[in-house]
Amino acid sequence: MSREDEHREASERASGRTPASSDAEVREIRTDGGDDVEIPEVDYVSGSGIPIRGNDIDTDQIIPARFMKVVTFDGLGEFAFFDLRFDDDDNQKDHPMNEERFQGSSVMVVNSNFGCGSSREHAPQALMRWGIDAIIGESFAEIFAGNCLALGIPTVTADSETIQDLQAWVDENPDAEIDIDVEAEEVTYGEQTIDVTVDEAQRKALVDGVWDTTALMKSNAGEVRKKAQELPYVDDAAIPEAE
Repeated sequence: MSREDEHREASERASGRTPASSDAEVREIRTDGGDDVEIPEVDYVSGSGIPIRGNDIDTDQIIPARFMKVVTFDGLGEFAFFDLRFDDDDNQKDHPMNEERFQGSSVMVVNSNFGCGSSREHAPQALMRWGIDAIIGESFAEIFAGNCLALGIPTVTADSETIQDLQAWVDENPDAEIDIDVEAEEVTYGEQTIDVTVDEAQRKALVDGVWDTTALMKSNAGEVRKKAQELPYVDDAAIPEAE
């Protein structure tokens, strides 16, 4: 099964996504009136890297708006960074995502204010479907980081010099592994271990396996229905039956 197929299959599950880390434990949640829901605990991610250089890379660059006219997110991976990867005649430009040596990479290394611009969730969806499991950068737009968290994708930060050194190392070692310890806030590559920062709320959600709010609501369908029935402004006809 290809990486694209794996991510597509995962996206169709009720839990939303199963990250690539083989070490991830799975939290099973069950409440009365709800379904069994499995949410992976994302405390560790490992994979080869791909450097994407440039500050203020916005969501329109990550996934151009014309590719957002879709019913589902399936297939968005091939359009990630499309206008930076191809010219008007669909000929390849010079871009890391077009290079053979970075195919199969799962850890993206970026610079400052990555994911700024609109709040479109299609941006991290496209990156996930291309194969990205974690992003290391100088800083991230807040909404973009939140959309990544909803997919179980850690966004960890370090200072500019550290990121540039890591990008240079990835260029020289495209097949080498980068290990991200989300809980310990450490990244290991080559013979180096560097300190990184993970937003505390994000770190707790990933490590505790409670990052998928949709799955959590589904697992608590009975309680959601009960609360809706208590609210005077919610019409009974608008309250769905808990499966």
